[in-house]
Parts: sequence; C-alpha cells; structure tokens
Amino acid sequence: MLTTIAAGQLPVLLLLLAAGTVAKVWTVVREAEPGMLSRLGPAVLVPERWRKHMMLVCAFGELFLACGLLVSGRPFFRWAVVAFFAVSTYVLWELRRRRPDVGCGCFGEVSAVPVGRRSLGRTMVLTAMSAGLLLTPEISGWEAIAGMTWTHLPSVIAGLLVLAALSPEIEEAVARLRYRAPCEQRRFDPATALGRLRSSTVWRSHTGRLTSTEPVDSWRELCWRFFVYPGQSHAGDPVDVVFAVYLSGRHPAVRVAMVGSDGRPVETTSLPESLPVSA
Repeated sequence: MLTTIAAGQLPVLLLLLAAGTVAKVWTVVREAEPGMLSRLGPAVLVPERWRKHMMLVCAFGELFLACGLLVSGRPFFRWAVVAFFAVSTYVLWELRRRRPDVGCGCFGEVSAVPVGRRSLGRTMVLTAMSAGLLLTPEISGWEAIAGMTWTHLPSVIAGLLVLAALSPEIEEAVARLRYRAPCEQRRFDPATALGRLRSSTVWRSHTGRLTSTEPVDSWRELCWRFFVYPGQSHAGDPVDVVFAVYLSGRHPAVRVAMVGSDGRPVETTSLPESLPVSA
C-alpha cells in the first residue's frame, strides 16, 4: 500500500519540478517589473548582481533533478530530490525569519506572496513525497509512469489536491486573471506593435511612399503606438509618414497620416480626431 502511494507521487514531483523551472526562467527572461527579483527568495539572500544567476541556478537545478528522475532509477537522484526539498524548507524558514516581506520565488514572480505557513508546509510535504520514492523500485521515471495502473490514480489526485491547498500562488494567479489592467496601463513590447504594423494592409499600401523602412521615431500614447518613417508625397515633397497601431485586440486597427515639414497633414486618411480611452 505504501509503495503504491509513494509511486503515485512521482508524476506530481516531476510536474512541480518542471513548473518551477519554467516559471523561474520566464521570470528572469521577462523581468516584467524592475526590482522584481529583490522581492523573491532565495535571490534576496545574495548581492543584487548575482540575483538573476541565483534564480537560474535554482531553475536548472530543478531541471537536472527532474531529468534525473525521469531517465534514471539511481538512488542518487532520489536522495538529491529529498535533499533539495529539505534544504528548500530550511531556506524558506530563514526567509520568513529574516525577510518576512519577500516571497518564496518557488514559481517565479507569481510566488511574490510573503512566505507563510502554507509555503513552508508545501515544501515539507514535497520532502515527504520525495522520501517516499526511496521505497519504490529502482527504475526510471519513464518506466514507473508507464507501469502505473488505475490503483495509482487516487494517490496522484490526492497529492495534487494537497499541494493545491498549500499553494498561495493559485489565489494569486486567479486574482491576476480576474483583474486586467486597462489598456493604457499594460506593458506592450514595441517590437510586437511593429510586427503588427508590418503585417497590416495599411503598411503594404504605403511602403511605396517610404524612403526608409526603419522608423526614425516612435512613442506611445495611451493605447496607441506611433511610428514615424521618412517618405515622399505624391508631389515628391519630403514628408513624415506616421503610422499608429492600436495595442489591444487580436486584429488591432492601424492608421496612417502624412505630415509635411510645417507640421500640417499632407495626405491623411485615418488618424482619428480623438483617441478612445478604455474604462
């Protein structure tokens, strides 16, 4: 019975390790908010210049353990997973004692909630789950998962439910999904807006008027991103071709206007007189 329960926790542990790896790497690469890593453990325990490296070390450490469990049945990887979660429990305890304002960073930026009993309880449960793997046959994770039957399903479901109950990140993720910032306040990569512009029919119909395909200026106003290109009017006079890309929606509006050296429109077809503002 105990062996069946322990074996059922293998896919749960693999899922948690993989999710932790992806979330940490995504947080470092994306860095959606300046100073984010200063509020996530264990990055806060090292000097600022090493925080990204520490987060990546943790991420690739989890990836190494997950791959080891998956392809090998050697006891080394099982003991390493036990040690990893045991050390994580100690680190979270230290974070809660020394820096009660920071999150555990277990799943990247979504784990910014200050470390509490639930986060500590989760690492303790994960330590116990990984210790249970020592009771299972020494076969690779692939073989163990392939050999699972319906008798293992209750153990897998129970493990997931316990971890879900001990994960404050779920409430944080739901809150983020329920609250969506107005378009004017959302971050939007200028390169994405430029890609939307160059895939539009407005761009294709005006490229003949451009003397360069690289913008000379770009800025954002509310929900619009503007790009300025040097061009020529129908009369051959130099003009600025101004494109405006709306930053919301799957098929955003694209507008264009031509502006002369005196700042007046030379040929304009579609820049609206007033720009809509979302509530």
